[in-house]
Amino acid sequence: MAKDKTIKKVFDLKLLRRIFSFTGLYKRTLYLAMSLAIVLAVISPVRPFLMMRSVDKYVVSKSIHGLIMISIIQLGMLIIESLLRFWFTYRTNWLGQTVVNDVRNTVFKKVLFQNISFYDRTPIGTLTTRTINDIEAINDVFSEGIISIVADVLTIVSIIIVMAVTDWHLTLVCLATFPLLMLATWWFKEAVNKSFQRVRNAVAALNAYAQEHLTGMYIVQAFAAEKREAGKFNEINTEHRDANIKGIFAYSVFFPIVEIILASSLGLLVWYGVTRILHYDCSIGVIISFYMYLNLLFRPLRMMADKFNVLQMGIIAADRVFAVLDSAEFLDDNGIVQADIISGDVEFKDVHFSYKPGVPVLKGISFKLEAGKTMAVVGHTGAGKTSLISILNRLYEIESGRILIDGRELHEYDIYSLRTHIGIVLQDVFLFSGTIADNITLRNPDIPIAKVKEVAEMLGIHEFIMRLPGGYDFDVMERGNTLSQGQRQLLSFARALLYNPRILILDEATSSVDSESEQLIQHAIDTLIKGRTSIVIAHRLSTIRKADEIIVMDHGNIVERGNHKSLIADRGAYYDLYTAVEQMREKEVL
Repeated sequence: MAKDKTIKKVFDLKLLRRIFSFTGLYKRTLYLAMSLAIVLAVISPVRPFLMMRSVDKYVVSKSIHGLIMISIIQLGMLIIESLLRFWFTYRTNWLGQTVVNDVRNTVFKKVLFQNISFYDRTPIGTLTTRTINDIEAINDVFSEGIISIVADVLTIVSIIIVMAVTDWHLTLVCLATFPLLMLATWWFKEAVNKSFQRVRNAVAALNAYAQEHLTGMYIVQAFAAEKREAGKFNEINTEHRDANIKGIFAYSVFFPIVEIILASSLGLLVWYGVTRILHYDCSIGVIISFYMYLNLLFRPLRMMADKFNVLQMGIIAADRVFAVLDSAEFLDDNGIVQADIISGDVEFKDVHFSYKPGVPVLKGISFKLEAGKTMAVVGHTGAGKTSLISILNRLYEIESGRILIDGRELHEYDIYSLRTHIGIVLQDVFLFSGTIADNITLRNPDIPIAKVKEVAEMLGIHEFIMRLPGGYDFDVMERGNTLSQGQRQLLSFARALLYNPRILILDEATSSVDSESEQLIQHAIDTLIKGRTSIVIAHRLSTIRKADEIIVMDHGNIVERGNHKSLIADRGAYYDLYTAVEQMREKEVL
């Protein structure tokens, strides 16, 4: 059903106008291209006409002087037409590439500001296809699409008019094969259009599958799933191949048919033209000019169907790109209060939240954390701990309740300015391709390397960085694959602390590091949470013993709260968690 809907939108003029709206800054180039299309259409029949005049007037009369003059004129026209065609091709492609550049920047900016929920539902490979392949197809709307088609149509009309004016009987005979050409063109357009859509869908599936499995290659190999995953990839790849082969088959059939139809037209021209010449009813120059007219006529006709398909796929691709641009999954009601300075008071009042309607994750959470205090959040997997900090950053929107920072509701703040005061260290650390320094500063040119080193020394990781080849210029490669999990965790900690946040969030910050790295981070936590509002989520309960308050969550509810000592004394849910964790650690030691 989705495919049918796409097909109906192929020549949606509203969609086409929207594509051309991106040419607003380049209207002069657009108008120039359209003007050149008209000029080229007008001068296309000139050379055959001059050839007719050369033969009938100067060759027959053996006028060498006249023949030289008209030959010079033909050469001049050829040079002029070639220069105009070069400029037309260059400017239309320049316009296409410039529009693609602007659209890609617009789409990527849009993607950057999408809510995290958008990425929960959208495969990254598919989004990559939208941002790269589909946008590139929009270029074809300009370089090989609508402008080129208009130029070809004008050329065809211009040539047919000149042919008809020259000899309309001969024109009708030569164009008698056109119904066959129209039928072949329609079949070709339909066949290639279907194969193009299959190719596009297969490309999106290939990108999504490859991106997902390359990212998760460790799991694939760890579970010896290489052959099975290769088989699934082969199925998608085979679909891509079959779709392309179907398109190739259409091309292989269409172009020979066009050549046969052209040859038939030329045969009719020779047959009827010679008959007319024998009866002194037509000149040799006219026959020669019609031979040139037919070649000029069939050249754009041969490519017209292909260009229509290119235009179709460009518009379909644009429709998909605009679907991303039109997505409403962003902070459309972002606040206006700039968080220039905040103290760090955090308060939740009866907060309800769910990722999917009807499946509650947080059920009426209420607590208050004073500025400079530390609160630990513990509970079994799925209790809602990570969801708690995600909504504090407005990565997701709550269903009901209130979240306040410094007594002001969260939605009143400009969230992008507020986030500069919130530092986060996650369990699953993501590092970008680049140097150690780039990953700590997130390529912020305003942060000097001296500040980076200062933070690293405070954390005790300066020495390990300096042992790496190049030190702070060491290339961590994609996702930090050249570093251990513990080293990546330490770098993410440095990244968070570099910005001197008023609110510090540690989400399982020590769950994936070795004992030595944990000791480094624990020392940093003890030193650096002083004076900051800190929320610590940890499975290793030993890391949150010193918290001012501990809340225990279970299935989206707060079931216990207090400090470590009081909760142990209560011998409730926290006591059970703490005891279980300590027993596991004792077994690890043994």
